Amino acid sequence: MRDFNYSLIRENKWDSEVLELIAAIYKEAGKQEMYLKRRPEELEKLVNIAKIQSTEASNAIEGIVTTDTRIRQLALEKTTPKNRDEQEIAGYRDVLGIIHESFDTIPITQNYILQLHKVLYSYMNNPVAGRTKTVQNYITASYPDGHSETLFTPLAPNETPDALDRLCEEYNRVIGNMELEPLIAIPVFIHDFLCIHPFNDGNGRMSRLLTTLLLYRNRFYVGKYISLEAKIAKNKDLYYDALYESQIGWHEGTDDPVPFIKYLLGTILSAYRDFEDRFALVEIKRSALDTVRLAAQSKIGAFNKQDIRELCPSLSVSSIEGALRKLVASGELKREGKGKNTCYFRTR
Repeated sequence: MRDFNYSLIRENKWDSEVLELIAAIYKEAGKQEMYLKRRPEELEKLVNIAKIQSTEASNAIEGIVTTDTRIRQLALEKTTPKNRDEQEIAGYRDVLGIIHESFDTIPITQNYILQLHKVLYSYMNNPVAGRTKTVQNYITASYPDGHSETLFTPLAPNETPDALDRLCEEYNRVIGNMELEPLIAIPVFIHDFLCIHPFNDGNGRMSRLLTTLLLYRNRFYVGKYISLEAKIAKNKDLYYDALYESQIGWHEGTDDPVPFIKYLLGTILSAYRDFEDRFALVEIKRSALDTVRLAAQSKIGAFNKQDIRELCPSLSVSSIEGALRKLVASGELKREGKGKNTCYFRTR
């Protein structure tokens, strides 16, 4: 069976891109701590937006969707789910809430991962919720001409419980002994978790929840304010490409996790930089018009009302709509499309 030996990873000679990403993330994390001390009350408004986006995006990657209104209600109001998709979305919301509130008391063990998986399916009658897989699963790709192809075969069901135990033990050992940089250990853990593919269903969503949990436990809190899941969803082809490239040779122990490490570190760094941009908009007290104007000036190409809402969490929807109308009337912005297809462009 596959050996989860992080000591071999520790001995890798990391290229400059990996080292630069790690250094940049630490720099941004330090700035975030400073920002949180300066304007904590304003930044709390980013939390709800991140919860909504994370709940929506991580489920949407798996084809689990509902309306924008229902996503807001499910993510923030604990409303009763109306159908299967909403049951899965509500379960994700609950796990994310547990991680947000109790990350420092959730050890990285198989038992706790199984408990989180059970919560993920707590609104459904799923007989294998909270249990490792009972049937062999496969990572497949479907093509436009109708044919599908198996890209990767995860571990067999009988090998899974022991592999998940050993993965957690090895991760805890290198983190506890400070043998491996956490920003290397975290993507390697997630990569191996996805190669084991321990559940009949919910592996992708669990991997994204565990990414947030591992980052929080290592004092990287950006996911609380900026949705990592939304960033992954926006470029999911890059996510799958990096994962596929890193999985080659995994069973034989000849795999190279570097493509997935770079992908995940790049996503984390991008989230931190988004955080800095959003902080700049809430740091100084401005009128709604000036706040929206500044947000629009940060956009290149087409953008919509939701893009501005993400940048301006302290403003109401009506305030944003009013400011956008004024900016269009003054000629600073150009508006195209109608309804949900409405978008804006800067004119200067």
